[in-house]
Amino acid sequence: MYHFFVEPSAISGKTITITGKDVNHIKNVLRMKKGEEISISCTDSPREYRCLVDSLTDEAVTAEVIFIKEEGNELPAKIFLFQGLPKQDKMELIIQKCVELGVFEIIPVNMKRSIMKIDEKKVKSKTERWQAISEAAAKQSKRTVIPEIKEPVSFKAAIAMAEESNIKLLPYEMATAEGMEKTRSLFDSVKPGDSVAVFIGPEGGFDDSEITLAKEAGFEIITLGKRILRTETAGLVVLSNLMMRLE
Repeated sequence: MYHFFVEPSAISGKTITITGKDVNHIKNVLRMKKGEEISISCTDSPREYRCLVDSLTDEAVTAEVIFIKEEGNELPAKIFLFQGLPKQDKMELIIQKCVELGVFEIIPVNMKRSIMKIDEKKVKSKTERWQAISEAAAKQSKRTVIPEIKEPVSFKAAIAMAEESNIKLLPYEMATAEGMEKTRSLFDSVKPGDSVAVFIGPEGGFDDSEITLAKEAGFEIITLGKRILRTETAGLVVLSNLMMRLE
């Protein structure tokens, strides 16, 4: 079943009106017809609306609500991924997969060992591209919210943004493997309603000064095992572990 997002103003009683780029996708790409079932989420609600397509024009698609799923598909804790900027297009893969796993927000971080440096003139267009990937992944995985992708920030700014999080985790390749019990304990301690900040380093890892700053800010340094994980893998491991425990 295909999934779409609308603004609150698009819902009127049992009728939901879809406008914008999704109209062309529904009408001309998916070639959907009247009576076909779709699911719709509103940008400010955890509800999922199951609907039947009622009418299709070039400007809008209207759908009739059959029933409302109140529970939604979101994790009961908010996970904020602070991702060290990786090379090439790895960020797109990270966004896609982490959105599927339930991340609440992704903040790209310029770290000392980040190889990729984004031209200031291209930051806005790059972020818009990342946000579009987040939206597509949210639709595919039937999320009831579209995770926001922030513009890249400095490491110091990222630390400040994570200050209010209940739990702050930083996987580090120099952490001892014996710390696995501590890692499990911290994962187990996450409960519904918590906010969790997860810092992932770029390909070159964290600089010593960044680790020092994170420790001073109250971050827990954890291990993800004896093997060295790629930057695009580490965040997925953390998200997967938290998802399994929270759900």
